[in-house]
Amino acid sequence: MVNMGIIRVSGKIDRAEIERLISRKSLRDEPALGIVRRIVDAVRLRGDEAVIQYTKEFDRVELSPADLEVSEDEIEVAYQGIPEEFVAALSLARDNIKSFSQGQKVVPWTASKENGASLGERVLPLSRVGVYIPGGRAAYPSSVLMNVVPAKVAGVEEIIMCVPPEEDGRVNRHTLVAAQIAEVDRIFRIGGAQAVAAMAYGTQTIPRVDKITGPGNIYVTLAKKEVYGDVGIDMLAGPSEVLILADGTADADFVVADMLAQAEHDPKALAILVTDSTELAESAEKRVKVENARIILVGNMASAIEVANIVGPEHLEIMTENPAEMVDEIMNVGAIFIGPYSPVAVGDYLAGPNHVLPTGGTARFSSPLGVYDFVKRSSLVYYTPKGLARASQAIQVLARAEGLVGHARSVGIRVKKSE
Repeated sequence: MVNMGIIRVSGKIDRAEIERLISRKSLRDEPALGIVRRIVDAVRLRGDEAVIQYTKEFDRVELSPADLEVSEDEIEVAYQGIPEEFVAALSLARDNIKSFSQGQKVVPWTASKENGASLGERVLPLSRVGVYIPGGRAAYPSSVLMNVVPAKVAGVEEIIMCVPPEEDGRVNRHTLVAAQIAEVDRIFRIGGAQAVAAMAYGTQTIPRVDKITGPGNIYVTLAKKEVYGDVGIDMLAGPSEVLILADGTADADFVVADMLAQAEHDPKALAILVTDSTELAESAEKRVKVENARIILVGNMASAIEVANIVGPEHLEIMTENPAEMVDEIMNVGAIFIGPYSPVAVGDYLAGPNHVLPTGGTARFSSPLGVYDFVKRSSLVYYTPKGLARASQAIQVLARAEGLVGHARSVGIRVKKSE
């Protein structure tokens, strides 16, 4: 897909037409799925041997089982030559993410009822979480913080991280520094579908985890889809996306800069401007010459909001005369950036809310990564003899209606013995 010019939408907004214009690609029929399944099966059956094989094949790095885990010495060496301002910026970002995450803590609760029952929920952190961080030609230290810090706040006992090695076999030093600042417990120099499979099933060297989080390419995403059920995952993230709601008061330079910034992520990254200003649309159309840009001109901002809710973007920026007034009308979105001085980059790096967000319209039913993704809840049920006696008739009526006589009997026998 390339910039289609200005798309003029007048009258009633047609959901099917907007979805066609956005043209997101589904993972369902991805040809790479066959390759991913072969890799996942091999790692599940052969462990380290398969991991090493695929690391040599795809990353062109030869490893032995002893090389898989990054040593403390390598982490110390990574700090050499790293500017102090980078470490300071990472530390500030970590603190902001931690502060925001503290507000997401899920607390246990109990309540006693007058009918002789006590009910509640127990909340426990996951025991071990695996974090996948892209590597190789690019480094994403910010993603280390976004995945690890909420898990730490949740109380996860052990966090392991997998990251592809560079051509010399080392892990990017910026990523290693971020991992130490975030307090990752163990780091392994493997990437791709083989890393996901290793964390999902465990190998002779890499421990099995309870949940896998973190972004990755199509092979990583499909691998997460393949292992889901045997292990938890955060989400199936697609290409990054931003939708900008802007009226005639918006600064065209800001709008264009944010659309171009989005295009840096990936050739498939989606940058959408929805506006009721012909002047702004024409200015952006002349200056934004990147793949997957969409400029949608609507009759009014009410229609713009309707388009935004159909798209359900990962990031949404509001650059209008009164941006805060529009927030309550946005129903489907990963993160909202309010006003001209709140670009997506602030959320990507420093603000505190997580930058791991639902993509591909999944904001209709899912949420950003957070502390709640790293805990599990168990229901608590306690009935006294009198409480069960009061409830027994209704329970037995419902059980017998479903043909589950044994269920009814399990209640009835207790009531009789307590009389």
